[in-house]
Amino acid sequence: MTSIMKKQLVFLVVILMAFSSYAQNIEVCNTCEISTLKKAITIAKDFDTIIVKKGTYKEHNIIIDKPLTIIGKNYPVIDGELKGEIITIVSDNVTVDGLFIINVGTSYTEDYAAIRVRRSKHFVIQNLVLEKLFFGIYLEKSSYGKVYHNKIIGDAVEEYNSGNGIQLWYSNHIEIEHNYVEHVRDGIYLEFSDDCLIKNNVSALNLRYGLHFMFSNNDEYCDNTFENNGAGVAVMFSKKIKMTNNTFKENWGTASYGMLLKEINDAEIIGNTFEENTIGINIEGSNRITYKNNNFINNGWAIKVRGACYTNSFIENNFLYNSFDISYNSNVNDNIFDRNYWSNYTGYDLDKDGVGDVPYRPVKLFSYIVNRTPETIILLRSLFIDIIDFSEKVSPVFTPDNLLDNNPLIKKITW
Repeated sequence: MTSIMKKQLVFLVVILMAFSSYAQNIEVCNTCEISTLKKAITIAKDFDTIIVKKGTYKEHNIIIDKPLTIIGKNYPVIDGELKGEIITIVSDNVTVDGLFIINVGTSYTEDYAAIRVRRSKHFVIQNLVLEKLFFGIYLEKSSYGKVYHNKIIGDAVEEYNSGNGIQLWYSNHIEIEHNYVEHVRDGIYLEFSDDCLIKNNVSALNLRYGLHFMFSNNDEYCDNTFENNGAGVAVMFSKKIKMTNNTFKENWGTASYGMLLKEINDAEIIGNTFEENTIGINIEGSNRITYKNNNFINNGWAIKVRGACYTNSFIENNFLYNSFDISYNSNVNDNIFDRNYWSNYTGYDLDKDGVGDVPYRPVKLFSYIVNRTPETIILLRSLFIDIIDFSEKVSPVFTPDNLLDNNPLIKKITW
């Protein structure tokens, strides 16, 4: 180590020691000299820690405009009294931890949030409980932040007067992990937000989408559960997305799906489970996507392809007991289906290599008919339908003649 480097290291240590001795703790309680969070923020200096003790604090429009750590002890209640936004962060290097925030104001012109981060970096929002809210956590033009272990419980009834649980707008490099969101409009919403990690969250019982993102690239979504939401999950106008090991379950309704893909390109959808949805994946205008090691279980349609979907690969997936495995609205196919397990496959494996000797044709004529005339679904599982499906299988006219899995697996795949 050179003498210059040694001097720089000593200088850095001195600066850190100075900060540690300079920063102080400020206590807030109902019987303390400082009895409001606003006052504590006003008198605090940069990098101080504010400790909020158990109690109820009726405050709103709290502005955090300097680097601070705010810690709640035994979940003190910050009650906004329905008067507007409650906490707004406008400084870098802010941590908010352990608060119970309730009664966010509702507006038709302002997106009031329990906690908003605006144009800030290196923030941490964790261990919060948010109830009786409009928007929960709203990140606006902010980056390099963490949203961890928060519980967001809304009471949304109608979409037009409800907000989202966690919302990102023009916010990049954000980590959203281990949050629980329910009964809001969209559980997690991203718009123009790149390079984010969404991991180990549960988003359930929301009015519209468990997850909804648009124009957001290079994001990764893994190990999340999206269950029993109004319309499922919507993934739109984005590229280079990785969605791995998520569960999409019990999203039922005439306009519901486990996941909607619209204008998605160059993505990976691997290791997910789509179970008991009206449609497992609804795909439109999405290209160069790898679908691998996914489970499609007891869905109405496992996969519904609505057109303009090219050079996608469906490899080594399990299709288990779906009413329809694949639906196409075109008789042209440019996608690959290979080495999948199909519970409806009735072929044989004479050479015992684990691969069916007869190709499997997953698109049935009846699924084409139901797409055009939904009322015909009442004929499902009738002898008449078996006959027309067989005739289409022998001589395809309405379904893609080259849409085949030439190597259907005999046994369910386990990973």
